[in-house]
Order: sequence, then structure tokens, then C-alpha cells
Amino acid sequence: MEYKIVFAGVTGAGKTTAIGSVSEIDPVRTDVRNHDASLAKEFTTVGLDYGEVALEGSDRLRLYGTPGQTRFEFMWRIVSQGALGLVLLADNSQDGALDAIDTYIDGFSELIDRTACVIGVGRSESHSEPGLDDYADRLAERGVICPVVPVDVRRRSDVLMLLDLLLTQLEMKTGTTDELF
Repeated sequence: MEYKIVFAGVTGAGKTTAIGSVSEIDPVRTDVRNHDASLAKEFTTVGLDYGEVALEGSDRLRLYGTPGQTRFEFMWRIVSQGALGLVLLADNSQDGALDAIDTYIDGFSELIDRTACVIGVGRSESHSEPGLDDYADRLAERGVICPVVPVDVRRRSDVLMLLDLLLTQLEMKTGTTDELF
């Protein structure tokens, strides 16, 4: 069986890096040179990123990273089709990091309602505001209850923790993961 997980979040939050840190194949990337002066990065994703993680037997967890720019919102809906859940990444070093979450909660609302979500907050060790409780409070105001954890997307163990938390959320919603794996 094959299962799909979607990674989303603002440009620069680390979606490409997160997928690359856990993928057991060379990740597929659709990065191009960035020409948007408002983004402080050399390359940006314009299509999607793709990686895989092997599960027991011949099952595979397929990881899809969406572009962060809202002009590519149409891709969010396409990539979300058939997905098992959402890993939403925030970049605490960016101004308006907390407010940016609303964009992705809205854009992925159908997926979140249907499946599960986990929020990984990056760069929180160097930028402590907003705090994790601020994110949890914002999500609760929106009717979304999911784990919010600090993460370094360069660390395989941190990204695997996000995936484990996501699967735990699915287990809580369905009562079992037997239907999934």
C-alpha cells in the first residue's frame, strides 16, 4: 500500500529540507532560482517536492511538499487529494509567523477536517516569540486541535517525530491504525 502525507507552510519554513532529511530515495525537487526580493532565499519550490519512507512490508509513505506562496494555492488542493494527513511547518524567525498559520489552516481545511494535522515550529530556539502556546491557542480559536512542537527540519529524528505524531492523531480519530497500515 502507498500512503500520502502533505508538507505545507510558508516559503522558507523547511518543507524541502524536511522531506530530504527523511526520504529514503533522492528527493524530487522543483526548485527554481528565486526572483522575489521579499523572500530571503536563493531557490524556491514552484511545483512540489517528493520523497519516500519505507514502512513494514512493501508499504510506502509518500511525502509531498507544496509551494509556500499563496499564488500556488491551486497546487495545495491537487496535492491534498487522497492524503492521509498534513504536516504544517512554521518559521518562527519570520515576521507574522503566527498569522501566517491562518492562511494554511484555511487552504488545507478540508484535509485537516478529514484527516489529521501536526504543526512543527522551526527556529523557535533562536526566536521564542510567538511561543508554542500561542500557536496552540490560535489553532483552538479556529477549531483545530493538533500537536504543536518545536522542530529542526534538518534533523531526521525531528521530522520522524512529526510523522509519528501525525499517525498518532490519525489513530485517535479512527481508533486504530490497522485500517491505515
